[in-house]
Amino acid sequence: MTGSEGDFLIVGAVQKPHGIKGEVFVRVETDHPADVFAAGRVVRLGDAEGRPLDRSITIERARPFKGGLLVKAAEIGPRDPHGRESEVDALRGLTLVIPRGEARPLDEDEVFLHQLVGLTVAADEGTVGTVRELYDAPSGFLLAVDRPGKGELLIPFVKAMVRRIDVEAGVLELEAPPGLLEL
Repeated sequence: MTGSEGDFLIVGAVQKPHGIKGEVFVRVETDHPADVFAAGRVVRLGDAEGRPLDRSITIERARPFKGGLLVKAAEIGPRDPHGRESEVDALRGLTLVIPRGEARPLDEDEVFLHQLVGLTVAADEGTVGTVRELYDAPSGFLLAVDRPGKGELLIPFVKAMVRRIDVEAGVLELEAPPGLLEL
């Protein structure tokens, strides 16, 4: 789950309407989509940055589709077959958020992705820089690390390279392969 606004977490992002039955294609932003997008679950709509809006939807159904989900909300009717703007079209670009307290508790070695932004990246050689952003690449997440005087370095966010994450201390320790930090 990425992003947050106060006590809410982004669990998905509406990409576009799909078909005429009132479904939308959702990019999933949670490791537990079966729990979050279960029939009957109420999720809140949020703006593109994940700030909650004053509107919720009830998941009627969700099914896998091309790396995401097709989601039908109980409150949204079919799309107009004549192409006129409809309720489902208005969802494009919105996020789906849940209260932080409704998220499955993290395991000991887990963090929310948004918690990585702002962490100081350290390695045996010393401080590398600060995590500015995460990129969702086809091979997995990349940490965009700002390095003073050296520019940005993209580092794969993989277990083999992450020695320790201490969100409270604000540190992510790397086990960097030779040459990576010289790029």
